[in-house]
Amino acid sequence: MPEADTTSRHAALLAWAAERHGIAPAALDLRLAADDASFRRYFRLVLPDGTQRILMDAPPDKEDSAPFVAIARRWTDAGLPVPDLYAVDLDAGFLELEDLGDTPLQHCFETSEAPITLAWHDRALALLDMLQKRADPAGLPAYDASLLGRELDLFTTWSLERWLALPTPPSWPALRQSLIDTALAQPVVTVHRDFDAMNLMVVDDELRLIDFQDAVAGPLSYDLISLLHGRYCRFSASRRHAWIEAFRQRAVADGRLDSIEPQSFHHWVACMAVQRALKVIGIFCRLTLRDGRQGYLARVPHFLDHLEDALAELDELADFRHWVADTLRPALLAKLAAQGITWEHVA
Repeated sequence: MPEADTTSRHAALLAWAAERHGIAPAALDLRLAADDASFRRYFRLVLPDGTQRILMDAPPDKEDSAPFVAIARRWTDAGLPVPDLYAVDLDAGFLELEDLGDTPLQHCFETSEAPITLAWHDRALALLDMLQKRADPAGLPAYDASLLGRELDLFTTWSLERWLALPTPPSWPALRQSLIDTALAQPVVTVHRDFDAMNLMVVDDELRLIDFQDAVAGPLSYDLISLLHGRYCRFSASRRHAWIEAFRQRAVADGRLDSIEPQSFHHWVACMAVQRALKVIGIFCRLTLRDGRQGYLARVPHFLDHLEDALAELDELADFRHWVADTLRPALLAKLAAQGITWEHVA
């Protein structure tokens, strides 16, 4: 957002909050709390009595906040741990929310195999169970073939064509359709769509959900993959398999999933992991090339690792797996090095 627009919206947000609380703007303490990958910005408001709130600034010409508001209200009614809504002005693009503090879940992690990291992932998986059992997917946008395909096309358009100038591999059309078909074969549940540690806030030792405005009705395994192949950890195959099998057993027991052989369910999950890794790599390239956002390309190798972890479990995708190892990885790392971008492998 241009600096002049940012300054103007900040002044408007301050005036909105001041009028809402009957306080002079000069008496308010309003500071940037967070940006995210969209045009939304979040500010911490401190009132004269010390009360704290979070104000969301979502320019209505760039962000539609109506889904966030509708979902927040529905999930609150369902007993899910989401922030309270105190005020909503969709025309202005301003929301006042409960302040959940400054501890996203990744701040509680150590290494990927540290006991505290594993314990927090167990708790996050319990929250995912709650989300899928309590949140009715009816009325949410469908995570259908069109949306799945558009997400996969982010990889070929932004990563291959526009960033790396690589041709699409011959196996791509069949791979693309296979990943879509496998996703659509799964039971439909409410999908947060970014169920990663950064969107799980730790408040008084409990987990709370944020950033759920893009929720859809879609595949059972998608949010499971968002967590287990997330931004901050890379787990061993044995660790992932244990969590996935325990999830399958719970889902069968509570009716989210009909009885299915472990091998078939793990195949679904691995295919979903491939789809999400390709999507994320494409999104990170688009954020950099189109939106001028910095820091995202350095994260791409981590999701390339996730992609190869998932492909290692899918013998039918051997051709694509070899192309990733022999063509994509060398080209991607060489491009990062040429641009002076350093990256870290997640432990």
